Amino acid sequence: MIGRFDRYILAQLLQLFGFFALVLVLVYWVNRAVSLFDQLIANGQSAVVFLEFTALSLPNVIRVVLPIAGFAGTVYATNRLMSESELVVVQSTGFSPWRLMRPVLIFGVLVFLMSSTLAHFLVPVSQARLADRSAEIAENMTARLLSEGRFLHPAEGVTFYIREISPRGVLQNVFLSDGRTPDRTVTYTAREALLVRGETSPTLVMIDGMAQSFDTTSRRLSVTRFQDFAFDLDGLVDGVSTTIRHPSEVSTPRLLAADPATQALTGTNRNVLIAEAHERFSNALNAMIVPLIGFAALLVGGYSRFGVWRQILGAILALILVQMVTQAGQGRVRSDADLWPLAYTGPLFGLAIGLGLLMLSARPALFRRRRRAGP
Repeated sequence: MIGRFDRYILAQLLQLFGFFALVLVLVYWVNRAVSLFDQLIANGQSAVVFLEFTALSLPNVIRVVLPIAGFAGTVYATNRLMSESELVVVQSTGFSPWRLMRPVLIFGVLVFLMSSTLAHFLVPVSQARLADRSAEIAENMTARLLSEGRFLHPAEGVTFYIREISPRGVLQNVFLSDGRTPDRTVTYTAREALLVRGETSPTLVMIDGMAQSFDTTSRRLSVTRFQDFAFDLDGLVDGVSTTIRHPSEVSTPRLLAADPATQALTGTNRNVLIAEAHERFSNALNAMIVPLIGFAALLVGGYSRFGVWRQILGAILALILVQMVTQAGQGRVRSDADLWPLAYTGPLFGLAIGLGLLMLSARPALFRRRRRAGP
């Protein structure tokens, strides 16, 4: 059962965690929204599409900021409790650092559950939906080229014209001028053309036509006739592949299975898929360890009129070390999936740091001896 003191500390942690999470999410969201606004609104998309894209990107943003918000909330709450001597009074009644850690541990478990829910469920679903909507937007951009009787300029130096579109979707009497290459302009004319969907971008297949290449330096014109010619529209429209999925868009059970179908779906090998799955577990565990390190680091120095800035700096350095160890372990798993336990070296290292700091805070006599032995 959670006691009154535990509920009080847990309420403090949750309130500050919510505040810092909200602030950090807004900061990340604004940065993401600015880039999306420039990309979507400039391409003629509506505000509804912009809001949909920003909403789909929010789960991943929240997943990133949760550990940071958990650490900031824990450090701020602990510092306030120490500055107001609340922890000092509680410790004088017989509460050990291990007993004080209980509400922080409960808080860490809550952060772990939220991070796990985001990493294993919400983020893959939102990322997959975001990829699908990006593909639909790209198809809409491609459809803008299919306007008959109008000279279109999809990119600087490019002019496109279709006289008529048949009911079967065949483009009649196509004109395409490509002047993107310096000192050379190529003009394509074709009796018919088809717009074929490619893996990354659509391709314009022209039938029974002619290509005229004009060199502006030598003032020479070269003419080539063709029966069929494929013109890649990459750079004219944004193409998004819907046949290839990023590992972040795949569910965790499929990543752990890493069967040939999933490898073909993502275009990656077994090592990358398994590493992605264990990274989700490892990062969620780090989110649980972060509050433990922040709380234990501030308990080490005890109460001080000069503040606990040194302990806070030490906790930040400890988190940097934990992240470095985590990245190193996860990198080894990406090269060899059989080494998947190394993905959890970061959380284990962070747990060892937190427990070590708690042991030091439980023995304040060590610091007194150092002060007496000092000059």
